[in-house]
Amino acid sequence: MNYNRKEYSDDELIALYKGILKPRMIEERMLVLLRQGKVSKWFSGIGQEAISVGSVMALESDEYILPLHRNLGVFTSREVPLDRLFAQFQGKKTGFTKGRDRSFHFGSNEHHIVGMISHLGPQLAVADGIALADLLDNKEKVALVFSGDGGASEGDFHEALNVAAVWNLPVIFMIENNGYGLSTPSNEQFKFKHFTDKGPAYGIDALQIDGNNIVEVYDTVRQAAYSMRKNPRPMLIEAITFRMRGHEEASGTKYVPQELFEKWAKKDPVENFEKYLLDEVILTPKAIEGIREEIKAEIEEGLQTAFETPMPEVNRQEELEDMYRPFEQEVIKPATDAKTEKRYVDAISDGLRQSMERYPELVLMGQDIAEYGGVFKITEGFVDKFGKERVRNTPLCESAILGIGLGMSIKGKKSMVEMQFADFVSCGFNQIVNNLAKSHYRWGQNADVVVRMPTGAGTAAGPFHSQSNEAWFFHTPGLKIVYPSSPYDAKGLLNAAIEDPNPVMYFEHKLLYRSISQEIPDDYYTIEIGKAKLVTEGSDISIITYGMGVHWAKQLQQEMTDISFDILDLRSLLPWDKEAVRETVARTGRVIVLHEDTMTGGIGGEISAWIGENCFELLDGPVTRVASLDTAVPFAPPLEQEFLPKQRLREKVERIMAF
Repeated sequence: MNYNRKEYSDDELIALYKGILKPRMIEERMLVLLRQGKVSKWFSGIGQEAISVGSVMALESDEYILPLHRNLGVFTSREVPLDRLFAQFQGKKTGFTKGRDRSFHFGSNEHHIVGMISHLGPQLAVADGIALADLLDNKEKVALVFSGDGGASEGDFHEALNVAAVWNLPVIFMIENNGYGLSTPSNEQFKFKHFTDKGPAYGIDALQIDGNNIVEVYDTVRQAAYSMRKNPRPMLIEAITFRMRGHEEASGTKYVPQELFEKWAKKDPVENFEKYLLDEVILTPKAIEGIREEIKAEIEEGLQTAFETPMPEVNRQEELEDMYRPFEQEVIKPATDAKTEKRYVDAISDGLRQSMERYPELVLMGQDIAEYGGVFKITEGFVDKFGKERVRNTPLCESAILGIGLGMSIKGKKSMVEMQFADFVSCGFNQIVNNLAKSHYRWGQNADVVVRMPTGAGTAAGPFHSQSNEAWFFHTPGLKIVYPSSPYDAKGLLNAAIEDPNPVMYFEHKLLYRSISQEIPDDYYTIEIGKAKLVTEGSDISIITYGMGVHWAKQLQQEMTDISFDILDLRSLLPWDKEAVRETVARTGRVIVLHEDTMTGGIGGEISAWIGENCFELLDGPVTRVASLDTAVPFAPPLEQEFLPKQRLREKVERIMAF
């Protein structure tokens, strides 16, 4: 193997050797522990260490790096304490996830590392977000994110590279091309010959390096990072390498031709570099022995500490509380009595504008939200006031933009991501439920992201622009969900959602945008998340609802004047106000849970079950649900009206009152 040392000193080369030797020695020890049952799973990086170590050592210590399965060298090169690292592998509480996740599924802001999730691809966009935050703060930094050749088949790879190219984000996309995605060879993963073919298609510089040559990796990343700090832009580096063991130890290697092992064994990155240093008399056998003894002692000391640490004790309250970043909301009241009549759409725009003024770190992202003002014109004029750095048109890359929001949170920014229609959030679903929602629980990193969701039917927009999909997220711990029904609540809850450091899904009904108005405060104010509102107080029947359901209930109340309605607007769906629900049940004893979403699997099922379990003695009849039909949302107005529950609400009220 040819090592072109260029101007690098002996000390620098020795540092690289120590860097590459440590993860190899740890791995060899871990494989023994795996056979002894002292670690549960292991993803080996033997044969690929030069990429991790060379990349990290080429970066500045405060530049973020986002590793994957086979990047142990990232953690060792960033000097993560081995006792904590080993505790992480064993599920101990002194690890980085308190025993909640395994191997490299964690991050450490102290070491500027953001670990993987099992879905692989989403982390590429998180690197984009970190780089964007640095760019906005005029910091000359880069971020480096790893992808395997197999993981690069995911759509997230395309989205992350595309956005990085369009926005000139200083991200190094390091592709570890080892020829296999688990057992699937490259010729069954992609048709192109090299990943360097992809760079020009995105407008990205692309390089190919020998991933087993640590000096080449180090020098290439070092030069690339220096250039990108001065001239921000993304770069793709393809590191050709080989995985000498299975995808993980249980999967074995029978699917790999033996001749490949023989070929790549001769290219071992540790053995070859060690031989080079000996041949050049940069190190002696005695010096190498001393280095090995020093590393071995460090490993054994770390293992001893980790082994002596007990497994985590169960603390139910801590588990529940750690799903969210601690936040005690203090409701902010308007500074003056000044009020103006505003439509629902104007109230949302007003809240968004005042939050932008209040939080200089807040960035808005979404399709067509800049000069065009968004398809519903909510951000019209925002570019003139706040500039295109903070009001950002995005490519049609929902997953990437949501991942960018998490990346920006890591750097202390706030994000608002607008889904053009709530239906389109399915393209970014994984980022929300597996990355944003679980991040704080897993490693203490909150996702300060609000996702605005223009939702609902009644506009003859058909199956893909009309869905009520709040229940998709209601099932996901770590998220908060709000759904205002009035202009006053729309502004106050949006401000509260942006203030909250946790991920919040903010649903806004499209049909309400220009159909209702209300006198609301001109000043900034917030509403308590998790607090329901009693719209009208009555004694005969309770309608528990939210969003458009509030208006259907109020209309029915005006028509059925002989019945006394108690209408409770939940406003917040996660968390939802159980005490307010109990109080309305106690007042009337008859309950209807109404929502626009389809019946099966809707939020009404959970609320009804809770009432049955906790308020049974207060009931004078069965809890009844009223919801849309279990179909997609039809286009033609007559079909859509039949789909919606509005007409069926009267029938249910009459039935319950006759019970």
